[in-house]
Amino acid sequence: MHNPPLMTAPQPVVPTERIASRIYLIRGQKVMLDSDLAELYGVPTGRLNEQVKRNHERFPSDFVFQLSSQEFKALISQIAMSKEGRGGRRQSPWVFTEQGVAMLSSWGASGFLDSPVSYFARATCVSN
Repeated sequence: MHNPPLMTAPQPVVPTERIASRIYLIRGQKVMLDSDLAELYGVPTGRLNEQVKRNHERFPSDFVFQLSSQEFKALISQIAMSKEGRGGRRQSPWVFTEQGVAMLSSWGASGFLDSPVSYFARATCVSN
């Protein structure tokens, strides 16, 4: 007896270039900004950071860290980020290392960051 293939919901396609272009080298580590990851996961940046802070034991400093004011200023000059007072960030962003991105991806299975791009974000960050 032949079983018909299971139908799955279509997954949005995210070009790997879109993810790869959001990987920065900071403190000698490949990292992704909290705002970029939040966008990829489809959640507000504040919500992502709130959940990471509530589960800080899962995110040690080698998984996630906050940029210093100097690092933040250098980043603003490199990319098109809004300046304070124009609706932009008011504090330095948090950045996630390869291990932090992997933790977010695995954490997605719990429902908070359930996203079809989680695998792509992790795979691209780790492979680049």
